[in-house]
Amino acid sequence: MGFSDKQLKVLRRNLDHRCVRSRTVNGRQLSYIEGWYAISQANRIFGFDAWSRETIESRCVLARENRGAFLAVYTAKVRITVEADGMKIIREGHGSGEGRGDSPGEVHDVALKAAETDATKRALATFGRPFGLGLYRKDNISRPQPMVAPPLAPAGQEQRFGLHPDDTTPIPRPSHYYGRRHQSTSRDFFPKPRPEETKDSAAAPPPAPAISADPKQNQIDKSQLAIAEPKRLRDKAHLKFVASQPCVTCGRCPSDPHHLRFAQPRAIGLKVSDEFTVPLCRGHHRELHQTGNEQSWWEQRKINPLEVAKALWEKTHAKAKERT
Repeated sequence: MGFSDKQLKVLRRNLDHRCVRSRTVNGRQLSYIEGWYAISQANRIFGFDAWSRETIESRCVLARENRGAFLAVYTAKVRITVEADGMKIIREGHGSGEGRGDSPGEVHDVALKAAETDATKRALATFGRPFGLGLYRKDNISRPQPMVAPPLAPAGQEQRFGLHPDDTTPIPRPSHYYGRRHQSTSRDFFPKPRPEETKDSAAAPPPAPAISADPKQNQIDKSQLAIAEPKRLRDKAHLKFVASQPCVTCGRCPSDPHHLRFAQPRAIGLKVSDEFTVPLCRGHHRELHQTGNEQSWWEQRKINPLEVAKALWEKTHAKAKERT
């Protein structure tokens, strides 16, 4: 085995449930980890310059165009190579990805990236639980179970050497990895504590956040981050109410709840928030989706859809505001 004892210890550790995401596919609830998290774990455990990823094969298995809307599906095969103690450990994985949109180039690019990311996660999962290996079990439920915390390391070391589950510091490699010319000493692995670090501050780790039975309450509110992301609210009752309204352009019924795509920044596989929906009859709804510039389509009809959407949202949420 080429991995160091410290690397093996981390590879045997359970996956932090707070890093697990879930989505519904064909009526089934699936749990997964995001691609950026898997790559950051590989950098932390193996080292930034001790592993590599290579796309061996990529193929477009489906490409369709329907009235200006494009669909592409790709499959990819990725090879992961990890260097450990002079050995090369090779793992491979297959994955698939899908892209939808109005631009054929963007659709194919998104599908290919998604396939490569999926294959990378599957290949890394063969190294152990930190990469989501337990999520592929058939008896895995949709809501991940809380992680059992491992024994705590000596005070002041868990934050510096990757012994704490939330730590993202690369794990130091053994001294024989660097060869004779670069023999590392204990200084490389055990740096002196900073002046502001005291025994009192490093004695106890920060308390873990409370875990709610509702998985939606455990999700991170990305609108509060330094680089905030817009909230995308989901309300089935509001969409049903919008569909019951007459078309804003011709007044015909029944209507479809149309999401105003320009109301929020685009996101892969995500619609804008349900608060930005207006009723459109089937004919105008189809016509709008075939239009490249949605804002100009509304301007030609001299309609402000944002004001219409805001008024409809306030109607369905007036009672909720009164309660609060």
